[in-house]
Amino acid sequence: MILCAGLCAALTITSCKSSESAYRKAYDKAQAADAARNTTATTTTYDTPAVTPLETVSSTQTTVTDNTDNVAVRQESVTVVSGNGLQNYSVVVGSFSLKANAEGLQSTLRSAGYDAQIAYNSSRNMYRVIASTFSNKTDAVRSRDALRGNYPDAWLLYNK
Repeated sequence: MILCAGLCAALTITSCKSSESAYRKAYDKAQAADAARNTTATTTTYDTPAVTPLETVSSTQTTVTDNTDNVAVRQESVTVVSGNGLQNYSVVVGSFSLKANAEGLQSTLRSAGYDAQIAYNSSRNMYRVIASTFSNKTDAVRSRDALRGNYPDAWLLYNK
């Protein structure tokens, strides 16, 4: 019986040692592979530069174009309620459902030097306060951009 217990203990220890050494061999192999990769990565050299060199261009070669093709324009059918009449493109700085509110903004704009007008959109029941009106889109876009300092929601209207 003692012999059997000793034999079982010897078998258990032997099997533990063999599996322990297999793990050790795999660990050592992985360490060697990592070391080989690190050595290869540090000794690699590249012939091409990582960043493209900066080219300087003189200001005479720069051309600025005024592209107003992509500027959004809302098309509405409006009638002039107060003012001299609208051209093709108008800059709207306020929209109100009450005419009295539109008249208040119109007087503010007129005191600031604008030829402000009020147009009515019957399908939406809204009074549009127009700060300026133009025959071409380019001038209307410039005016809208200038007005956005005080009226950030200014937009372009094309009267149908």
